[in-house]
Amino acid sequence: MAVKVLILEDNPVARGFLRRVVRESFSDANLINEAGDLESARRQIASTRSVTTGAVIDPFKLILVDLELPDGNGMELLEELNGYPATKIVTTLYSDDDHLFPALQRGADGYLLKEDRFEVLVEELQKIVRGQPPLSPAIARRLLTHFRSAPLPESQHGSNHGGASTFSGSSRPVMMEKPLDHERLTPRETEVLTYLSKGFTIKEIANLMGIKWFTVNDHIKSIYKKLNVSSRAEAAVLASKQGLV
Repeated sequence: MAVKVLILEDNPVARGFLRRVVRESFSDANLINEAGDLESARRQIASTRSVTTGAVIDPFKLILVDLELPDGNGMELLEELNGYPATKIVTTLYSDDDHLFPALQRGADGYLLKEDRFEVLVEELQKIVRGQPPLSPAIARRLLTHFRSAPLPESQHGSNHGGASTFSGSSRPVMMEKPLDHERLTPRETEVLTYLSKGFTIKEIANLMGIKWFTVNDHIKSIYKKLNVSSRAEAAVLASKQGLV
């Protein structure tokens, strides 16, 4: 079955370029839809929902979002897609903080610069199947620089104000153990979590389970949400402590 992709890009040349990047990045048969403005994208996304219930019945699995559009800003669409079961990647020319951080805060799962070489964009987009966020090299460096230069919050400078210290001989806070409510995980999610804990990539899990890698990605997002974690490492640690894997 074809994987549905939506490319929101007002420039026809850039749209064709991104279409080639998507086709080269994934081996799955792709059904690629294109939109040149916000309203067209909204109509196509609305068509994936049930008219009667509003539930998503035939979702796009990957959405590439340009930021500057003839009828608005891609940031608006990112906010509207909160909770929509798609991997949302910003594709833009803007590499400054004023565009990068608001996009990530609004739910972007990755941030790619259209000025990067074709091969670089393909390599970055393929990171999705390995469970890694697609980030252009310049964006990854900017994020590292930002967080390395950011001052620690006052509460993390070692003072415990008479309470138990949150540090254990290092600059990293001790991970607090969270309860693993695996009763809430479906059997499929439990199977995915088991493979994740053993170090398999998303593509390898998809092959082992006989499902699409986009489906595995959906399961992982659900697992993270249910277990209140943000990485496969944290999910694996919790699962191991509770004897699930």
